[in-house]
Amino acid sequence: MSEINVVPYIDVMLVLLVIFVITAPLLTQGVKVDLPQAGAEPLDVETQEPLVVTIDATGSYYLNYGENQGAPIEPRVLAARVGALLRHRPGLAIVVRGDENVPYGDVVLLMTILQRAGAPSVGLMTEAPREMRQ
Repeated sequence: MSEINVVPYIDVMLVLLVIFVITAPLLTQGVKVDLPQAGAEPLDVETQEPLVVTIDATGSYYLNYGENQGAPIEPRVLAARVGALLRHRPGLAIVVRGDENVPYGDVVLLMTILQRAGAPSVGLMTEAPREMRQ
């Protein structure tokens, strides 16, 4: 008999498929971001002004709350202040205002700091494209 029995190969492939289907979601990591379902709309600032955390091209952090808003702030001090603000005002909106020359990894690190401080979601501040502004 010169036929190849493929049944064992099918069994092995199904087992591998199940393993990959189960392990694939476990391999992804990331920062939870609530993405809008429609086009970008301006924030409703009538109720509360959002907390804006700025990261400049050098990687320094700034907070639009408290004294010395124009002075750089250390990451652990930033996390402590944001955590205290969120305990005091739980529904506070947080927006990251990043320079376009900041590496992506630095923005993700900032979002991770904010998430660990207790921020349920973080928005990203953008400008309209140049073609749309003219």
